[in-house]
Amino acid sequence: MTMQSSRINRFYSAVMVGAISAVLLSGCSDLNPFDGGEDDEILPGTRISVLALERALRPDLNAVDTQIVLPTPEDTATWSQAGGFSHHAMHHMVIGPAPSVLWRADGGASSGERNRTLGEPVVAGGRVFVLDAKSYVAAFNASNGTRLWRRELVTKDEDDGHFLGGGLAYEEGLIFATTGFAEVIALNAQSGRTVWRSKVDSPVRSAPTVSGGRVFVTTVDNQVFTLSAREGERLWTYSGVSSQTILLGGGSPAVDGGVVIAPFTNGEIAALRVDNGSVLWSDSVIAVRRTEAAASLTDIRGRPVIDRGRVYAVGHSGILVSIDLRTGQRVWDVPVPGVYQPWISGDFLYATTIDSEVVCVDVRTGQIMWVTQLRRFEDSDNQDDRIIWTGPSIASDRLIVFSSNEEALALSPYSGTVLGDIELRAPVTISPVFANSTMYVYDDDGTLLAYR
Repeated sequence: MTMQSSRINRFYSAVMVGAISAVLLSGCSDLNPFDGGEDDEILPGTRISVLALERALRPDLNAVDTQIVLPTPEDTATWSQAGGFSHHAMHHMVIGPAPSVLWRADGGASSGERNRTLGEPVVAGGRVFVLDAKSYVAAFNASNGTRLWRRELVTKDEDDGHFLGGGLAYEEGLIFATTGFAEVIALNAQSGRTVWRSKVDSPVRSAPTVSGGRVFVTTVDNQVFTLSAREGERLWTYSGVSSQTILLGGGSPAVDGGVVIAPFTNGEIAALRVDNGSVLWSDSVIAVRRTEAAASLTDIRGRPVIDRGRVYAVGHSGILVSIDLRTGQRVWDVPVPGVYQPWISGDFLYATTIDSEVVCVDVRTGQIMWVTQLRRFEDSDNQDDRIIWTGPSIASDRLIVFSSNEEALALSPYSGTVLGDIELRAPVTISPVFANSTMYVYDDDGTLLAYR
């Protein structure tokens, strides 16, 4: 087994914790109670999985006359948190026609079996900030990659050599960091000096969301903590129902219009008031008809998106939903299982699925416009070494996805046709970020790259 294959296997094993072993075992012929032995006659013909037919994604025939039109690309000087801004709706970013590596820098510890980087970089004030796989925060010059400072977040009495989770956000000169050691920490963005530290009740595996002087954090046991951005004191909390089996990582809350949309590991999303945490409505993003063992993992790992009065959320168990932000009424749902945040651009939503598909959905109707199947396995014949596709992102009329297979693809957002590819030096399992016509990528080897 190659080093690359080993890294991909370790990543997939880490993400699909607990019940995913049932999925892996389902393909073992020696566990089949109907296997009569070597003398059984093998019938000719192509084998097609009945379960695969149950959820095969196809374009909607009624959508063939709909023209996909995207908004004009717009640049931003700041990518302040996971998903861009607090609502996670970035629409159409800007990047050059043939992006190449502008610079690369050592971003810290690489992801491995015991330590894993889960948070995207943050761009603000001409700097790029990253949280590495051993809970060090570092700041880099966004123009040339020079490292400006580096700070360790974990105290010596907490350091057990095992680091998982967390992420960063920025607001008004402060960098906010979450850790798997149940802490939220505020740092001065210029110097890296610690401004405050605040304990929460459980580990945090997702980045914080910052909006209007408040920091919103979701823990692994489905609690939402809202802290003051300036002092770090608790303003309110909300407790959801915990889940015994969860995926590695988590979805950061989305905040817009005075509402917090919090995703949970039990497949629930809750709409909470920003000022006091009272519940406006809740919904369950679970596909009840899927029979695959993977559907038993109800986790919502991808960040929800709020755009023009609608909430969009995707769950691992097999459903992508659109919900009215104010009333909680479900507008539509489609059978799309995913673990990464969907990307909205104008009237169209794009998502990658756990089956290595890229899907385009008309947000007005819920109709599937097109589906592109990407490569699923490094070894297609034996279906070994599953490939993880991150994203997608939309920039300058291209849909961009990165992979654990050391490859990035550009697809047409209008048809799903593959336009080109970039060979990478390491797997990339964190979505890229965009600012100042530059794409920043943080790979699994701990290297920070700027493409322009």
